[in-house]
Amino acid sequence: MRRSQESAFREFAAARMGHLFRSACLLTSGDTYLAEDLVQETLGRMYVVWGRSSKLGNPAAYAQTVLVRVFLAHQRRRSAGERPSDEIPEVTAAQGDASLRLMLLDALRKLPAKDRAVVVLRYWEDRSVTETADVLNVSSAAVRTRSTRALARLRVQLGDSIGEFVAH
Repeated sequence: MRRSQESAFREFAAARMGHLFRSACLLTSGDTYLAEDLVQETLGRMYVVWGRSSKLGNPAAYAQTVLVRVFLAHQRRRSAGERPSDEIPEVTAAQGDASLRLMLLDALRKLPAKDRAVVVLRYWEDRSVTETADVLNVSSAAVRTRSTRALARLRVQLGDSIGEFVAH
């Protein structure tokens, strides 16, 4: 890669890393180590295609697409030796309501990977149904169906307990 392209990639990576990490944390239900790995792999893949960035159109959106696809690929090939835990380790929150955050991450963790990806893309990334369908390589109808089912599962999991966190 030429120096100017490499410099542009470094600037892009520095600017997008935080956002990619937050999205990855949501996709992994708070597993920061896996989130870091996903971001690293995403940026590695972005580096490979960066020379063709003029063909990418919107590199930030493409990076988010790559992140979701890397996450889904990881979910498909997860080692049989790995076991998800029922408990989230105690962590101190820098700001915001830690109880609410932990409850939401726990509920997200219980969703299937593709449903979790739809929820993160639609409601965290604020993407349209069409954009979400493009990222996941599915139809718009599939995104709407998964979204409806995922939100219903979240409502069942969270039940009335979410009401105590909502300001009246």
